[in-house]
Order: sequence, then structure tokens, then C-alpha cells
Amino acid sequence: MSDGTESVRDRGYDDVIDAIAEGEGYYLECPEGHGSLPPRRLCPECGDDTLRKTPLPDVGSIDTYTRTEVPAPAFADDAPYVLAIADFGSVRLTGQVQGVDPESISVGYRVTVEVAESKTTGERLLAFRKR
Repeated sequence: MSDGTESVRDRGYDDVIDAIAEGEGYYLECPEGHGSLPPRRLCPECGDDTLRKTPLPDVGSIDTYTRTEVPAPAFADDAPYVLAIADFGSVRLTGQVQGVDPESISVGYRVTVEVAESKTTGERLLAFRKR
């Protein structure tokens, strides 16, 4: 019988998070060069079912960001925090920007991606660090 504390593995998503944590991040790319993040069976752009793992670039740049002062309860202990979308070539990732003064962040800011932990829940999340 379960005590309800086991975590459920989200195959595909957790695999790519594990790979990023190990410094071997990847995305899926179709023959047309469209990129997407797992889990996928088809390219969301063209529908091709031939997807190959492609190494994630080491450095990306912030496309947009927002600073959260009053968070949802699931992120209460993380606040204030900056959530950003960063362009890593053929894919865009969403994560928290960590380790920098929030006032120094701007569009085009160069970042690397790593796996961090939510202060509130202990769950893994993507984090961006200044390059």
C-alpha cells in the first residue's frame, strides 16, 4: 500500500532534466531543423516523426522575464524571484534566474542552464545563471 509520498516520474521531461543536471542537456530535432523539448513523438511544427536528440547549446539569451514579488503558495519561499524564457538556439526554456541582482537582468542577458531546487517545495526546477 502506498503512503502517498512517492514521486511520479514524468518520462521524457524528467529525462531531459536529469540530462541538464549531468551537463548533457538535449532537445529533440526533426529533419527540418525544428527543435522541441521532450516528451514528444512528433515535431510540433511540421508533424515529422523522425526526432533525434541534439545537444543543447551551452549558452542562451533571455528573451523575456518577469519579477515575482507575490507568488502562488507553491513558490512562497522562493519569492521574490525572476522567471525568464531563454533562447537556446532551436528551443526556448523557462526557468528562474538565480545568483544575480534582479535589477541587472535585461533582454539579451546571456545565461547558462542548470537544475536547482525550489526553496518552497524541494522540487527540481530549471535555473539560469549569468554567463
